[in-house]
Amino acid sequence: MSALFFYGTLRHLPLLEVALGRALDPAKVHQATLADHAVHWVKNEPFPMILQAQGETAQGLVVTDMTDHDVARVDYYEGGFAYTLKPVEAQTNAGPVQARVYFPDAGRWTPGEPWSLADWEAQWASVSVDAAGDVMRRFGTMPVEELQPLLPFLRARAWARHLAQTPAPCTLRTDMGHDDIEMHRERGGYQGFFSLRAFNLRHRKFNGGWTEVVGRESFVAFDAALILPYDPKTDRVLLIEQMRYGPIHRTDPHPWVFEPIAGLVDAGEDPMETARREAVEEARLTVEDIRPMCKVYPSPGYSSEFFHCFLGLCDLSAKTGGLAGLEAENEDIRSHVIPLETALELVDSGEINAAPLVMMLLWVLRHRETLRAEA
Repeated sequence: MSALFFYGTLRHLPLLEVALGRALDPAKVHQATLADHAVHWVKNEPFPMILQAQGETAQGLVVTDMTDHDVARVDYYEGGFAYTLKPVEAQTNAGPVQARVYFPDAGRWTPGEPWSLADWEAQWASVSVDAAGDVMRRFGTMPVEELQPLLPFLRARAWARHLAQTPAPCTLRTDMGHDDIEMHRERGGYQGFFSLRAFNLRHRKFNGGWTEVVGRESFVAFDAALILPYDPKTDRVLLIEQMRYGPIHRTDPHPWVFEPIAGLVDAGEDPMETARREAVEEARLTVEDIRPMCKVYPSPGYSSEFFHCFLGLCDLSAKTGGLAGLEAENEDIRSHVIPLETALELVDSGEINAAPLVMMLLWVLRHRETLRAEA
C-alpha cells in the first residue's frame, strides 16, 4: 500500500472513484496540506497544476490505501494530462504523511489564476466524470501517448452528452425515453477520435409491447456548430468550399463540397460562440448578430452527431470570397459570396449536395421576407 496526495480535480471523489475503478474507503481518505506549494488553473484548460511557491499552502487530500493497481490506473489517467508522480511530505490532522503527488511535466503547461475546487465543480465536475469514463475504458488497451491528443475530444463528447440533457419538445412525437430501452450487452468497438459502439438492445413498441433483442452499431461523434452568413440588404450568402473525406470513400469524382461554416463544439463552450469563432477561422469574417436556426441530428439512425445551426446576419457588400482555414488543422478553405437565388439554383442542380447547407438555405428562404424587412 502507498499514499497519494491529490490537490486538484481528483479531490472530487466521484472522479477519483472513476479513475480508480472502485469505491473509496472513507477511513483511508484524509484532508491534507502541502507546504510551500500552490495550485493554479492551467492557462486555457479546465484543470489545475501544482507548483512550488514559498510560503503558500496547497490544500488537498491523502488516500492511504493505494494498491499498485490503483496507482497504475491513476498513472494512466494523470499521464494523459502529462503529469508524473514525485514524493512529498503532506500534513494531515494525524501528523505528517509520506506521499506522492502528480506534478506537471516540465514546460508542458502554463499556470493561470489560483485554482478553486468549488468553481471547477460548479462548471466542470459532471463533464469531467463523464469524460473520465471514456479515458479509463482505454486503460490497458491504448498507450497513454496515444491517449493524450484525444483528451480534448473525449471532453467534447462528454460536453455533447451534457448539452443533450436539454431535449427538444414532445408535442406530437412520443415521450418514451431511456426507461423504455433495455441495453442487453455492449460488444467490442472502435475507440479513437471517433468511436464506434456495438451493442444489443430491445425497446418498447408503440403498441406497448417489446421488440426482439437486436444487434446494432452506433457512430459516436460530437456536437457541431454551423453558421450561414447572410446579408439581408444585398440578399447574398457566404458559402465555404473544401475537400471532404466522406465523398472520397464513396468514390465521388468531385470530393470538394459546398458547406456552411462549421466546427466542433469544445467542452464547456456555448455553441453560439463556436459559430462565432469558426466564422473568423474559416472565412475571416466577424459576425456580431448571430441567431438560432434549428438543432438537428443529421443522421439519427446510426450517429450521435448533433448540429446547432445559426444564421449570421452581417454586411457582405464588400466581401467577394477568399482563402482561409487553420494551418495547424490542415484546413484549406475557399469562401464564396453569392446571391441567395444563385445558391438555391445550385441546390436544384445538385451542385450543393451537403444536406446541412441545403437545410439552412431553405430556412433562410422561409424567413427571407421578414429578414429583409427588418434590415
